[in-house]
Amino acid sequence: MTPVQALEKGGVYTVSLPRPDDFDYWRDAARRLIQCGVAPDRVSWRERGEAMDLFAVCSDQNDDGALPAPPINPSVVKTSKRFLDCARNAALHSDEERFALLYRLLWRLQSNPRIMEDKSDDDVRRIEDLAKNVRRDSHKMHAFVRFRRVEGSDGDASDRYVAWFEPDHHIVRANAGFFKRRFANMQWSILTPRGCIHWDGTRLSESGPASRSDAPADDAMEDLWRQYFASTFNPARLKIGAMMSEMPKKYWKNMPEAALIPELIAGAQSRESRMVNAGASEFSEPVASLHDIASGIGACRQCAIGCLDTQAVPGEGRHDGAASLSKRATFMIVGEQPGDQEEKAQRPFIGPAGEVLSAHLQQAGINREDAYLTNAVKHFKYTLRGKRRIHQSPTAKEIDTCRWWLDAERRIIRPQFVLALGASAARGLLGKTVSITRARGVPLQMDDQSELWITAHPSYLLRLDGDARAEQERLFQQDLKTFAKRLESYNKNLQV
Repeated sequence: MTPVQALEKGGVYTVSLPRPDDFDYWRDAARRLIQCGVAPDRVSWRERGEAMDLFAVCSDQNDDGALPAPPINPSVVKTSKRFLDCARNAALHSDEERFALLYRLLWRLQSNPRIMEDKSDDDVRRIEDLAKNVRRDSHKMHAFVRFRRVEGSDGDASDRYVAWFEPDHHIVRANAGFFKRRFANMQWSILTPRGCIHWDGTRLSESGPASRSDAPADDAMEDLWRQYFASTFNPARLKIGAMMSEMPKKYWKNMPEAALIPELIAGAQSRESRMVNAGASEFSEPVASLHDIASGIGACRQCAIGCLDTQAVPGEGRHDGAASLSKRATFMIVGEQPGDQEEKAQRPFIGPAGEVLSAHLQQAGINREDAYLTNAVKHFKYTLRGKRRIHQSPTAKEIDTCRWWLDAERRIIRPQFVLALGASAARGLLGKTVSITRARGVPLQMDDQSELWITAHPSYLLRLDGDARAEQERLFQQDLKTFAKRLESYNKNLQV
């Protein structure tokens, strides 16, 4: 007797699943049917309802009858990792046809093992869409479940925490482990219209569907949470459309901070204006020294990057301040923006890209100590990936806004030559976007009569490997050697 049984009626097998999220049950039945050569149009899948025990073993008995007996030497059922990954999530979708779709695709995999790679296939697209919707629903559950404290009759020792959530799909059991691990020291319950899960500190259990009235309305801690949410709200980064997409209104009623959102949105424009005005003085009149620039960029809030909780990174290095007094050419090296390590240390080009730059400068015969190093954008723009801050390229508007500071540095440094690393640096100097491929190796005359040389950014090399990296390193080194020859020629003329 197999774990799954079914009834043959007029050549059609009806398979009843004990729970709407029971992928393992479906998989066992599907494997047996495939081995017996039962085509998808001869199978009907149905749900019998929710089981009451989260960890109960499925019954070996099914009143509907039995599947056909497998052959003596059953064939191996072919599948793929991509199919299994999609299928496990798609099986949790609320679409009534999901199990039939999964079986049809599994049937087709037997004759076409690479079918999951065909993005134009209707069945493949559907299963991937179902899986994507389930993953999104699980993400919402992780992000928007809010526990409220419920005091027990015996004092704090028996206090529990209860949350209400309304999932779109059958994801409650699948996500029980996440909350068990994250809130292992709490006693909690998550109530949903699709069933509830409970953790008593030792064991997970479940119960049937609940209603919103079964969950508490609020607790004393929520005032503190609302104060924190309001204090961290950044109007300069507000994108209402993106926010509504990531946090639909259906979740707002369960989140204490959501009551503040309409007011915060309404006041965002005035708050942003105040933030901009606070930094407006930096753009009102020319700065007189590099020290003033360092102070000014630290307070600048003219763009969204400046409103991030990061330190500005000023330029550093050799400068004469007056080209006529120089015995050697004064030159600037301009990058895109500081990275994670540069922001922490408040120094430019000390991270991985800086190490690549130093090695290539030395190979080209250029002394890094002779240069003044800075960036087109003075703050680090990033996105969080776990605990890591991952670089994000600045927009054209952000580069153009920060150009005021770069121009101020050029007025003070008065370089004869400027080496721009990458398209962002070139835009910061020229005020327009240029092609690195077309611009590299050919000097451009700047409005202050300095020469601008453009090449790739060393971080670009770090993103490549193999032959592609070798070729770009060759081009980068060629650009630096050409720039070095120009510096050498200029310096010789100075000495004559």
